[in-house]
Amino acid sequence: MKRDVVSGRRSPTVRRRRLGIELRRLRDDAGLTIEQVADALECSDSKISRIETGQVGATPRDVRDMLQLYGVASQRRDALLQSAREARQRDWWQAYSDTLIVPLVGMEAAASSIRIYETLLVHGLFQTRRYAGTVIRTVRPDLRPEEVERWVEFRMARQSLLARDTPPALSAVLDEALLRRPVGGPAAMAEQLHHLARVAALPTVTLQVLPFAAGHHAGMSGAFTIFSFPEPDGPDVVYLEHTKSDLYLESEEEIRRYAAAFDQLRAMALPPDDSIAFLVALAGSLA
Repeated sequence: MKRDVVSGRRSPTVRRRRLGIELRRLRDDAGLTIEQVADALECSDSKISRIETGQVGATPRDVRDMLQLYGVASQRRDALLQSAREARQRDWWQAYSDTLIVPLVGMEAAASSIRIYETLLVHGLFQTRRYAGTVIRTVRPDLRPEEVERWVEFRMARQSLLARDTPPALSAVLDEALLRRPVGGPAAMAEQLHHLARVAALPTVTLQVLPFAAGHHAGMSGAFTIFSFPEPDGPDVVYLEHTKSDLYLESEEEIRRYAAAFDQLRAMALPPDDSIAFLVALAGSLA
């Protein structure tokens, strides 16, 4: 599976995103709103929005109807329809659609850089198997043991992103509170902390600890992730996780606000080397 997992930015997710950017540009050029397109295609506004942001794939029929509405010439239309067919191919993570986070993993795979701020739990890209199993069993007590194991396997497969030939540049700020919560017990948490220290040593990863001593800060409203993409005209995306649904933000104002918050958090956090020392020392105190 690993070769499929690390295939990265040439995946259907990338093609969906590029197609969505082009469809949005054509809609703007045609002077149409998302609501007008949704009315013409007899679908929901959210469907058009999700197609344009690459969160879902568009069927060739959807794309053909959009392009006809936008008055796109036949030659350009044929090329975009071919892009739509290629974007309908399945990424490896589509097999885990029952885990509910497929759009997030697609964002991770397509991103050129990822900025993470976490407050309550170690981020999924950094979790050990034991930590992940404890978290999933706790937050989803309705899952059967075999379902829990499937979710854990998926989480572990996501982490090969960090080892691919061209991994994204990853910057993470972790609140001290989540590091002191002994998820799974002291031994499991010590293992997790040592793992974080190893991940922090990777050349494409910058990991910092935001200590209690930092006091009040711009991230007190909760965790967030900012994805940036290699396309020069592709907007950043802010991801917010909620219990029942996830939220993806793309407006320039929201991106600026979260980017400024992350810059403040990074400035207030311990330097990377001090953060690694903090993790190792805390792990030692649990032994």
